[in-house]
Amino acid sequence: MIVVMKAGAAKKDKDEVLKRIKELGYKPHVIHGTTRDVIGAIGDERGKLVLQQLESMHGVESVVPILQPYKLASSEVKKERSVIRISDTVAIGGPEVIIMAGPCSVESEEQIIESAKAVKAAGAHILRGGAFKPRTSPYSFQGLEEEGLKLLAKARDLTGLPFVTEVINPETVELVAEYSDILQIGARNSQNFALLKKVGQINKPILLKRGMAMTIQEFLMSAEYIMAEGNQSVILCERGIRTFETATRNTLDLSAIPVLKTKTHLPVVADPSHGTGNYHYVGPMSLAAIAGGADGLIIEVHPDPERASSDGPQSLKPKKFARLMEQMRKVAEAVERSL
Repeated sequence: MIVVMKAGAAKKDKDEVLKRIKELGYKPHVIHGTTRDVIGAIGDERGKLVLQQLESMHGVESVVPILQPYKLASSEVKKERSVIRISDTVAIGGPEVIIMAGPCSVESEEQIIESAKAVKAAGAHILRGGAFKPRTSPYSFQGLEEEGLKLLAKARDLTGLPFVTEVINPETVELVAEYSDILQIGARNSQNFALLKKVGQINKPILLKRGMAMTIQEFLMSAEYIMAEGNQSVILCERGIRTFETATRNTLDLSAIPVLKTKTHLPVVADPSHGTGNYHYVGPMSLAAIAGGADGLIIEVHPDPERASSDGPQSLKPKKFARLMEQMRKVAEAVERSL
């Protein structure tokens, strides 16, 4: 159920509603709108009719049931789009298409600094780089861990770019949050519910990638796990799903972008690098994703992909990325966005 407060409702009225929701055995979540606040009451669906009594309280306009199983992520709860603030100058979900770029893995100080300077010069807004790497093979490069986080922080200090990096288990959430601006939940962990709950308890934006075999509803239920713990700053990322096709690493489901934007108020970005697995296809899919309504892109860029420790075949060289940025600006303008 959601409790819709009247426009201009007094703080004391909202506090009384929050208190009563807790007394009834439900967990309240306040969602701030442009003209009024909405309070989600999360708990056992079987007894939700008892919440109808809240309609008689001061400052309450209505109590409305949410039909979707994902409550806080649903566009039924919040009609206007959510804008997630990353830094003083960067926000995802507004009119500007936000570009996150950098190498798959942090390999050395020289490599990440060179990458950060290159993507910054091309116009990227956020640096990406992996310090902890979940790999299919236990013998593959697993990342530099905390040393990688320190190098990412140094790159941020030198360029001014906030950075996004992956967290792979609940035990390291606080460590990664200490350094990073955005915590990424990768496809392999998109239904790691213990990890989702843990990142839901921190005050940092979360980039949640779609699992390689996830339906849209399952994807949004994973977002719900994070939001139900109190963290409303969730960014959804379409990164390709596994199909019978073998010409690409994954099948980038661009139709998921407009579908998600009708079902949820959360920002939606796309990952054409993992979605295709081949640098030849990253450019066309990036342009298509912006045309399809993506609020941002996360693109792998490496100064020397041939020697990359991970995902070299899908990484763009800095010059190719700079050229792609020019093309993406034109597409963004064509769909009344900026970049």
